[in-house]
Amino acid sequence: MKGFFDTSVLVPLFYRDHVHHRPSQELFIRFNRSTGCCGAHSLAEVYATLTRMPGKRRISGQQAMLFIGNIRERLSIVTLSGEEYADSLEASAALSIVGGNIYDALLAHCALKAKAEAIYTWNTRHYTLCGRDVMGRLRTP
Repeated sequence: MKGFFDTSVLVPLFYRDHVHHRPSQELFIRFNRSTGCCGAHSLAEVYATLTRMPGKRRISGQQAMLFIGNIRERLSIVTLSGEEYADSLEASAALSIVGGNIYDALLAHCALKAKAEAIYTWNTRHYTLCGRDVMGRLRTP
C-alpha cells in the first residue's frame, strides 16, 4: 500500500517526548521510497516548525536539514507542476477551501497524484474539506 505522510506525522518523529512520536515513528519505519511519500511543501513545513519550536525544542537550520535528510532517504517527494498547482487551486476554490486550508488541500492533491491509498495525518479535520476521494483515504498513525 502506498502511504502519504502529512507534516503533522513527520514533525513528531524528531521529538521522543512528543505525544505522537511512537506511533508516527512506527508508521514511518514501515515505509520506504517506493511505498511512502510526502509533499515537497511538507519539507518546508518541517523545517519551519523545527526551527521555530519554543524553548529547548528549537533546533538550528543545519540540524533541521539533517532531519529532512532522514525524510528524503525514506520517502519519495511529490511535487505539483505549475499546471497541476493551478488546477489544484481551482478545484479547491470550487470546494470553498479558503485561507490556510489551501496548504492541506495542495498536500491532498500531491497524495492523489502519487496514487496514495492512505493519507496519514494527525489533523484529519484539516482534510475534510477536500472531498470524498481524500476523506476516504485519511488515516491516523
